[in-house]
Amino acid sequence: MNRAALLVLADGRFPAGGHAHSGGAEEAVTAGRVRDVAGLQEFCRGRLHTSGLVAAGLAAAAAAGYDPLLLEEAADARTTAPALRRTSRRLGRQLLRAARAAWPCPELDALAAARPRGAHQPVVLGLAARCAGLTPLDAAYAAAYESVGGPVTATVRLLRLDPFDATAVLARLASDIDHVAAAGAEAAQRVHTDGPAALPAVSAPLLDITAEQHAARPARLFAS
Repeated sequence: MNRAALLVLADGRFPAGGHAHSGGAEEAVTAGRVRDVAGLQEFCRGRLHTSGLVAAGLAAAAAAGYDPLLLEEAADARTTAPALRRTSRRLGRQLLRAARAAWPCPELDALAAARPRGAHQPVVLGLAARCAGLTPLDAAYAAAYESVGGPVTATVRLLRLDPFDATAVLARLASDIDHVAAAGAEAAQRVHTDGPAALPAVSAPLLDITAEQHAARPARLFAS
């Protein structure tokens, strides 16, 4: 196990393309649902316990060695909005490029060959963690953190928040991240016997709706 690889994988400077995406935060700000630090924290908590939990389970299952193509189908079933599917695959394609350069691995090469237009980001994240020598729990942590780290960083730009206040939001969500990562990893332990149905399948309908609205906007700062 190479635990330090988790720092590389979760680093915001890792060239996985996340800097161009807000995780729904831009649309939430535009609609007035996020106006300040308190609103950002509630938005992130909701995202973490829904789409973040789903991502943590998928990433942990991929890191545990479950068939990534079956996990691709599971990710499709859990990503109902076409705009979010496109975003997930776009991010997955960029992450796959970066991961293959950082941790060359036949499993990553096989996924790239099978999904040349991009695989879902959580599946790629989990497989990258596996190739980097990380555990399923590590992969779940990376996915959970990514689900809130991106929106926080984007909202600093969108609302011109004090970066210190925004970082404090992530610190206050630490126990929630622990819970979500543990739940995702625990579900992944059952996937080899129970199949993808064992993975979390919670939904966030408002994120789905606003993702489609954001995709239709002619002018926007972030791609999602």
